[in-house]
Amino acid sequence: MRPVVPFVAETGSAEYPVWLKALPEALSGIAEVKPFAVLTDAERLAARVAIVANPDPAEVAALPNLAWVQSLWAGVERLAAELPKDGPLIVRLTDPQMAETMSEAVLAWTLYLHRDMPRYAAQQRQRIWREHRLKTPVERTVAVLGLGKLGSAAALRLKANGFDVLGWSRSEKQLDGISCFHGTDGLTAVLRRADIFVLLMPLTAETRGMIGESELAACKQGAALVNFARGPILDESALLRALDGGRLSHAVLDVFNEEPLPDNHPFWGHDKVTVLPHISAPTIPATASKLVAENIGRYFTEGTVPSGVDRNRGY
Repeated sequence: MRPVVPFVAETGSAEYPVWLKALPEALSGIAEVKPFAVLTDAERLAARVAIVANPDPAEVAALPNLAWVQSLWAGVERLAAELPKDGPLIVRLTDPQMAETMSEAVLAWTLYLHRDMPRYAAQQRQRIWREHRLKTPVERTVAVLGLGKLGSAAALRLKANGFDVLGWSRSEKQLDGISCFHGTDGLTAVLRRADIFVLLMPLTAETRGMIGESELAACKQGAALVNFARGPILDESALLRALDGGRLSHAVLDVFNEEPLPDNHPFWGHDKVTVLPHISAPTIPATASKLVAENIGRYFTEGTVPSGVDRNRGY
C-alpha cells in the first residue's frame, strides 16, 4: 500500500487545480497525494512528509508527526516565520527551470531599461519623435543583489550579454567573471557604481527594509531598479521619494508589500514605475512536480531528507 502524502495549500488559488493534477501524476507509484481536507484522522497522524504551497499553519500543525515539508516555492519566508522552530524541516524548491526563467526575466527587464523603453513609451504618449544615444552593454553597469541560485544565474546571464556585472551578497562569495562584494560596505560600493540594480535576495529579518532612504540616496544619480525579490525588502515610501526627486530614473517592480497591489496605490499611475503582477519566475508545475517526486521517492526508499532551510537565517 502506497503511503499518503498530504497536499496542504491555498485551495482558492488559480494554481491549485493545476497542482492537484500534476502532483499525483508525478508521484504515481511512489505515494498517494491527497488534499488536506480529505485526509482521515489516521492519515493525518501517519503523515511523515507533506507538500505545501502557501499553507495555513494550523493545517500543517494538524499533521503532528511530519519530519519535513516540501515547499512548491523557492521563497519560504512565510513558512519559516509561521511554523514553529521545532516543527518539521522546510525544504524549498530548487528547480533549475526556475533559475533559467528568472535569469531570462532579469535579462529582459534589464534590456528594457538599458534600451530606454520607459523614455520612448513616454515620448509615444506625448507624440514626440526623438532618438537618444544608445549605449552598448559594456558601458552599462548592472548589479545583482543576492547571489543565491537565482541571483547567480541572473548575473552570469547578464555577463554573457555583455554587461559590466557586479554582485553583492551578505556573506563573501565568488562568481566567475563577476566582481563580487559583500556586507554593508560592499552594498554601498555596489549601489554607487550601478546604473541598474536588481534585487534578488531572500526576505529575512536582516533583509527586511534593507533598501531604504540611505541606500537609495547612495545610488548613482539616475540609476534604475528592478525588484524581483520580495516587496518588504524595499521601502516603498523611500522609493517614491527617490523617483520623484530624480535620484532614480525608473523602477520595475514585480513584488510588493501587499499583493495584489491595491487599486489606489501610487505605483499604478506613476510614470517612473513599471508594475508587474508577480510574474518574473513562476513555478512550472511540470518540472517542479518531477523534482518533488524525486525528493519524496528518495525519502521513502532510502530515508534521505533533502537539505532544509536554516531557520535562523531564513533561507
